[in-house]
Amino acid sequence: MIRAAIFDLDGVIIDTAHYHYIAWKRLASEFNINLTIEQNERLKGVSRMRSLEIILELGHIQLSEEEKEKLAVRKNSWFIEYIESIRPEEIFPGVIALITALREKHFKIALASSSKNAQRVIELLKIANLFDAIVDGTMITHTKPDPEIFLLASSRLGVPPGDCVVFEDAEAGVEAALASGMKCVGVGSEEQLGKAHKIIAKTGNFELNMLNEL
Repeated sequence: MIRAAIFDLDGVIIDTAHYHYIAWKRLASEFNINLTIEQNERLKGVSRMRSLEIILELGHIQLSEEEKEKLAVRKNSWFIEYIESIRPEEIFPGVIALITALREKHFKIALASSSKNAQRVIELLKIANLFDAIVDGTMITHTKPDPEIFLLASSRLGVPPGDCVVFEDAEAGVEAALASGMKCVGVGSEEQLGKAHKIIAKTGNFELNMLNEL
């Protein structure tokens, strides 16, 4: 029986992925790399350093670990500047209603985001009170598709992995959810998220009776 729901942040609750894309594209342009939206899909759900490595691979560029660290810090400083303009109105339609409905049915709710800035985003959105646990990139060693982040979330909720459902928009996130032994609702296209137990176009499209289909 599913007793807990775990939500990714980027692309599931709000489109912070857009802000990441702007920052990564700005950094890539310094190396004469034109980062396309399609290429940016590979960056979703993975760590900051892995995202940087993917971009450098696109340009066949090799740098020292020290140089890469400096670039990652610079990209993050741009991202932080961008997200300070985020407002609650940017939350996807239906998300708060869905979480509220789950809470009314006594589900435990967690946020599990690979972003190290997730706490700040949640503060700006004024929705921290909706979550019983928040796990972000500062709390884990391995990023998705490793299941660590979801296993930590279920542990903090006090609910076994098999009783949790994950809402994810990235292929790496879906793989992490499945590896953790959880059910997974993919938010996006079937082509990209076909391994999920159920796929919906938007988070707000999910209805509680769909839990019976998982």
